[in-house]
Amino acid sequence: MTALLLRDLKLSIRAGGGALIGILFFLTVVAVIPFGVGPDLNLLARIGPAIVWIGALLAALLGLDRMFQTDRDDGSLDLLLMQEPPLVLTVLVKCLAHWIANVLPLVIASPLLGLFMNMNEVAIGAAMLTLFVGSPALTLIGAVGAAVAVTLPRGGLLVSILVLPLCIPVLIFGVSATYAAVEDPAPFLPPFLILTAITMFFAVLGPVGAALALRNAGD
Repeated sequence: MTALLLRDLKLSIRAGGGALIGILFFLTVVAVIPFGVGPDLNLLARIGPAIVWIGALLAALLGLDRMFQTDRDDGSLDLLLMQEPPLVLTVLVKCLAHWIANVLPLVIASPLLGLFMNMNEVAIGAAMLTLFVGSPALTLIGAVGAAVAVTLPRGGLLVSILVLPLCIPVLIFGVSATYAAVEDPAPFLPPFLILTAITMFFAVLGPVGAALALRNAGD
């Protein structure tokens, strides 16, 4: 499993700089918002957490179709289906590699983009924390869509369409927790715990669903 994790990390770095593309897309989405809403700094600060989360969500969808497509193209997917370790564990390791290579850089870059939205230190810290906790759920959900579309030559758009509705609860509670950290009357812990529970739920359900889809695709 360690060898598989290191292999997928190397492939992610070599295959066109997925992390860099995601960060640039994240930057583009957040940077164009001030031009659309105007120079009102108070308005930017109010909508900043939601914009950062939406930008991270859209950027995280990039490259999901390559999670299993590369393995299918070079024939290694058949070996993964026949190997001794459970396929669910293999999928979980591949999700971890994808999150480290493609999504974690977005979490690290979020404080800089929060400054573009005139967010204060508390809001930036809350946004980074909620992204760190909630973004693995995006990858785990995306693994199911990537497994369903693995047999399609160009399934990137289909993966995004399949995954996006399931990601809405993650977005809702991630933004709610970030706003709660800034607004005194609103408690931060309940939405944050729900966000954590969603990630843990999909940590169990996502690899199982993706493994079943890969088995069906292999058959």
